[in-house]
Amino acid sequence: MVTKLKHYNPRASDLVNDWQVLDASGQVLGRLATQVAMFLMGKHKPGYVPHMLSGDFVVVVNARDIKVTGLKAEQKIYKRYSQYPGTLKEIPYERMQAKFPERIIEMAVKGMLPKNKLGRRMLKRLKVYAGPEHPHSAQIIGSDRRESREAEALAKAETAAAAVAVKKATAEKQAAKKAPARKAKAESPKTEAEAPEAEVAVGAVAVEAAEAPAKKAPAKKAPGKKATAKKPAAKKPAAKKATTAKKPAAKKPAAKKTTARKTPASKPGDSGEK
Repeated sequence: MVTKLKHYNPRASDLVNDWQVLDASGQVLGRLATQVAMFLMGKHKPGYVPHMLSGDFVVVVNARDIKVTGLKAEQKIYKRYSQYPGTLKEIPYERMQAKFPERIIEMAVKGMLPKNKLGRRMLKRLKVYAGPEHPHSAQIIGSDRRESREAEALAKAETAAAAVAVKKATAEKQAAKKAPARKAKAESPKTEAEAPEAEVAVGAVAVEAAEAPAKKAPAKKAPGKKATAKKPAAKKPAAKKATTAKKPAAKKPAAKKTTARKTPASKPGDSGEK
């Protein structure tokens, strides 16, 4: 079986940069420089990544009290050359320590860091001071208190997890208590189904019983209304009178016409008799 290991590739937000303070008084230059370089690169941490700034800030105090072994104090020379003819500069160790003691440590650490942009950024995190005083006390206090803050955060997370566990336990207990009732309901589903049907039947009977008298009462009243409607025969005579009134109106004009016609016929008869 081949096991594949995942590569550790953290984000920039996951990296934590602390502040380290080192005292150079009485220490050897090379030993101190290696320790500073390790802090700057971050190799003292388990989450070291070579392509990111995973190291810490380093503050070195009392740089003027640094020491070197052997005859380095007399023989060591710092050279600087700009590749132009006649620009070679040589500064002995004693003069450098007297004028610029900070540069001695900076140059020693620079040779132990990567020779690229990342190494230059690491070197900017190095703060060297000739005396015992430095202006980074606030950052150092904050980095010291970071562990306590993280411990408090872990304690809060543990308490929250414990509260969640208690809630889950109570919920499980309540579910266990309700389980018998659910089983009883599951065992008797027919009775639960029949009960609503019985209730519906009873309700239907009650509705029918309530509607029955309501229907009978109007049935009894209807004959009374019909009798009252049949008794008044005034309507029928009125219809007959209307018909009789129309008939005489038709007969009278006919009588008038006959009388008008007969009178001239009778006159000539009368005149002949005479």
